[in-house]
Amino acid sequence: MRLGTLLLLAAALIPLRAADLDQTLRGVENRYNTAKTIQVNFVQTYQARGRKTTEKGVLFLRKPGRMRWQYSSPEGKLYVSDGSTVWSYDPQDKRAEKSKLKETADMQAPLAFLLGRLNFHDDFGKFVSSPQGPDMKITAYPKSDKLPYTEVSFLVTPNFVIRQLSVMGQDGSHMEYIFEDEKKDPLLTDALFHFTPPAGVQVVDAGQ
Repeated sequence: MRLGTLLLLAAALIPLRAADLDQTLRGVENRYNTAKTIQVNFVQTYQARGRKTTEKGVLFLRKPGRMRWQYSSPEGKLYVSDGSTVWSYDPQDKRAEKSKLKETADMQAPLAFLLGRLNFHDDFGKFVSSPQGPDMKITAYPKSDKLPYTEVSFLVTPNFVIRQLSVMGQDGSHMEYIFEDEKKDPLLTDALFHFTPPAGVQVVDAGQ
């Protein structure tokens, strides 16, 4: 095949890939922004300063702003939001910390799809995509360098389900989530998103 023909084919693929990327971004936004509730299993891996920790559990979400990260490893650990107050609890520490949801907004931005308020072009200014088998990997770069993360990568299935999410922090840290068995719009009760510290647990108000 001649060089000229190869260049023409390459030029034709650029808008095609851009169209595929835009379609995938819109599909992801539509899926998660229209969901009323989500239930999904997760594996969470955090790396920083040469240390690596892996945790797992089940994530429950309900609009607006309600979420429950219920850990099976470490057993009993919880991260719960009722839409205004966030509780972080680890029974091993016998300590529960509470804060306002708006105070954690910057760190939650890469996970905005979880709360059904995702708009890629509001938060990110540059996107790079590549095929990963039948899935598409999308790396998004934020518009502002004042945020605590430098890039966010999504692995998206053909039906716009996010299978993996990776967040690179300004401090060099790396947080990765692998999601499995996602259920859209299951029935989730109010009780899931409320937390009362057990007796004898130290309560710390992060807002004070």
